[in-house]
Amino acid sequence: MTPASLYIHIPWCVRKCPYCDFNSHAVRDALPETAYLAALVADLEFALPLVKGRAITSIFFGGGTPSLFSPDGIARLLTDIADRLNLPPTAEITLEANPGTVETDKLIAFRAAGINRVSLGIQSFNNTHLFALGRIHDRDEALRAATLAARHFERFNLDLMYGLPNQTLTDALADVETALEIGAPHLSCYQLTLEPNTPFAAQPPTLPDDDLCADMGEAIETRLTSAGFTHYETSAFARPDFQCEHNLNYWRFGDYLGIGAGAHSKLTVKDADGAIQTLRQMRWKSPDAYLRQTAAGNPIQEAHSVPAEQRPFEFLMNALRLSEGFSPALFASRTRLPFSVLQAKLTNAARDGLLDISDERIAPTPQGRRFLNRLLERFLD
Repeated sequence: MTPASLYIHIPWCVRKCPYCDFNSHAVRDALPETAYLAALVADLEFALPLVKGRAITSIFFGGGTPSLFSPDGIARLLTDIADRLNLPPTAEITLEANPGTVETDKLIAFRAAGINRVSLGIQSFNNTHLFALGRIHDRDEALRAATLAARHFERFNLDLMYGLPNQTLTDALADVETALEIGAPHLSCYQLTLEPNTPFAAQPPTLPDDDLCADMGEAIETRLTSAGFTHYETSAFARPDFQCEHNLNYWRFGDYLGIGAGAHSKLTVKDADGAIQTLRQMRWKSPDAYLRQTAAGNPIQEAHSVPAEQRPFEFLMNALRLSEGFSPALFASRTRLPFSVLQAKLTNAARDGLLDISDERIAPTPQGRRFLNRLLERFLD
């Protein structure tokens, strides 16, 4: 009866950004909000046997741009969820929003609907960089949306990107300073990467070199640390008690149910013989296929059980993103495997300065965090 999270994917955007490889689709005609909300409820009904009786500690509306949906629609969906699941009053309920799609009345209505945390895709407060990224909002809209979030939500996040075309170190830090002036208690700071099958991959813009990007990342961490933030995850910074609970559940290899087009689930279940399994699922990725298949009672496009020998790597791929690392007890409880299966490789990584190991905790060193992919490669075979 491990607690679980619920992820809800809303796949539509006003316009697809050229760097984005998420399952998102530009709205061409009218948004099929009513049909999609009905599909989400049907999807949840289908999945109920997998999460029955578990407390849902967080809900996250991701996308796409979930703020394109109406507050009334989100309110109805949250009521439908509460009618079917064990949703404690303390559950964190986050909505991702684009600064170009929120205004005062709408943000207040989302709050009344039950949203208690918003995550704004700011990316930059610099008009030149916003234009280069293909964002639909400008600096003024970003400032207005972030200020509204600060006024109406105690818990909110601002997404920022660095390593942008023609961006300087001064530019990157200026975005952070603006976020601090607004009073954001949580910042997600990502380096722009060129993902396959995106317009930026096909026609790459000129980006700062690796050394400058590394300088930006270090300077951002130094500035936020001095402002009282903890760099608690690879790309996440928070003031005390303002970490994102939903994402912490992912990084601690917790269970989560994903509904909506292309959503992923990871759930601990029993098979027909009563053996504990780690089940992974993916919903139909195409919104049209998702609507059609869910109406036919078949929302799952792919599903498989994670073999026992793969669970340690999957666990570490998440847990080593956390500055606090993990405890041996957490590894054993989330993977259903003895901690001894990791011991030799952990010892070797610690010897090479990539991990700190004690009886209570295993955590990446600063070097291990900087070269996380190299650290993880040691656990692949």
